[in-house]
Amino acid sequence: MISGIENAIYNRASLLVGQDVMKALSEAKVIIFGVGGVGSWCAEGLVRSGVKHLTIVDSDRVCITNVNRQLMATPSTVGQVKVDALKARLLEINPKADIEAVQKIYSSETGEEFGLENYDYIIDAIDSLKDKADLILRATSTKAVFFSSMGAACKIDPRGVKVAEFWNVRGCPLGAAIRKKFKRNKTFPSHKFLCVYDEEVLDNLGKSTDCGTARCMCPKAEGGPGDPSLLNHEWCSQKARINGTLAHITAIFGMTLSGLVIEDIYRKTMSS
Repeated sequence: MISGIENAIYNRASLLVGQDVMKALSEAKVIIFGVGGVGSWCAEGLVRSGVKHLTIVDSDRVCITNVNRQLMATPSTVGQVKVDALKARLLEINPKADIEAVQKIYSSETGEEFGLENYDYIIDAIDSLKDKADLILRATSTKAVFFSSMGAACKIDPRGVKVAEFWNVRGCPLGAAIRKKFKRNKTFPSHKFLCVYDEEVLDNLGKSTDCGTARCMCPKAEGGPGDPSLLNHEWCSQKARINGTLAHITAIFGMTLSGLVIEDIYRKTMSS
């Protein structure tokens, strides 16, 4: 049911796509895995476009180095659970949205806990190759429409972002690694799906150094960058390779994912 305030919020969207599509958007159930540089912008795009039932999944907390590219990351939210900070942001956009924040990591061990069969759309915006590959296999075995983000780091040219079917993605090291893993294990997605990707791969020109924790890699310049308390992230775990990333690229990836969901709902509604 669309309320009066929502009719006002989504007036411009409704002028473009019509009330039937807005109703379909409000009824769609979407889950996003990973709400970092890509997933957070995807969530924003969905809620601003009329999606009301959204589950956001991420195990991390906001780190100071997230501020350059993640929607909900500001110095004031450092230390907060990412999904909680993003939920607060999304409810500021539409206070009547049904946002479920799940602080949990997706893995082969936890995959069954998310009830993927209950969703209309599943969006993959996670970084871990192993977990990403497992999510692809599990998500494509459901009836949900599935979209995936390939690697968004090491890029600067916004004109290079593309959409292609997974097996047609070229120039993306992450995509190539996942395809290689599927072929090696002789396990394959149950059906085709679209990916957002970019062939550009730049080298890191600067040096990334560890702030003393494992997952959260803060640039620790000589003398310390500002408030040292922002670097004491006791919750960090799990080593990760850190690549340079810019907000305009991750935002384009995320908004493109949200656009794929919106376009799919639009076309299905208009053809019914």
